[in-house]
Amino acid sequence: MEAKLLFLGTGGSAGVPVITCKCPVCTSTSQLNKRYRPSALLTMGDKNYLIDVGPDFRDQSLHYGVDHLNGVLLTHTHYDHIGGLDELRVYYFKHKLRLPVLASADTYDELRHRFHYLFKTRQADGTLESQLEFEILDDDFGRVSFQGLDIDYVSYFQANMKVTGFRFGSLAYISDIREYDERVIETLQGIDILVLSALRYTPSEVHFSIEEAIEFCRKTGAKRSFFTHIAHDLEHDETNRKLPKDIRLAHDGLEIEFDL
Repeated sequence: MEAKLLFLGTGGSAGVPVITCKCPVCTSTSQLNKRYRPSALLTMGDKNYLIDVGPDFRDQSLHYGVDHLNGVLLTHTHYDHIGGLDELRVYYFKHKLRLPVLASADTYDELRHRFHYLFKTRQADGTLESQLEFEILDDDFGRVSFQGLDIDYVSYFQANMKVTGFRFGSLAYISDIREYDERVIETLQGIDILVLSALRYTPSEVHFSIEEAIEFCRKTGAKRSFFTHIAHDLEHDETNRKLPKDIRLAHDGLEIEFDL
């Protein structure tokens, strides 16, 4: 079955342009250098699955016409990936159904603390009901069927934060990766398309640099790779000219097709 992945946002934690910054990328007039915080929409038939819901989600959903969601997949709880969780309430109000959310146990525990009001909403009859319906991943690696979507998942670390990566058939979405073991590479073998975070050329304690990301792509054997979570250090066209032909910077609004 064919599916599509739409990049709703490809920027780093501060987005691009960065507030107060006057660098060439932040002042660029090219839409390819305008980057919301990282998020993607996977479409399978008439079903929409959101990957991460950052602080720009309201603008993203309005801009790209995201009028319904069948499920949400969360990678971890850094603000740039869950800051827009409150915006999901509109789908609950519209459809009167709890929105399914797939997440690790670590992510779930943190969300219950930070967004407690989404877990207990008083109904007209006086009862309390959560606006979100969580499905918790039991292990660090495995396979799950989530709202009709078959997913292989992996775990790795960004500093002390556990992060979840996802594989959907021939495409994998691996964001905010820094420390990982070989089981991650094993799960990604044979993919056609790899979406991977790559912050900038210079080293980072919590993200791959461009060179480290290229090395990771080669380990997986991916036929094509798209970098996301991009800082304002990288000008879109200039960076793509320097990258290998099978690796590109993604950009907001880019849509790619793949086989589930």
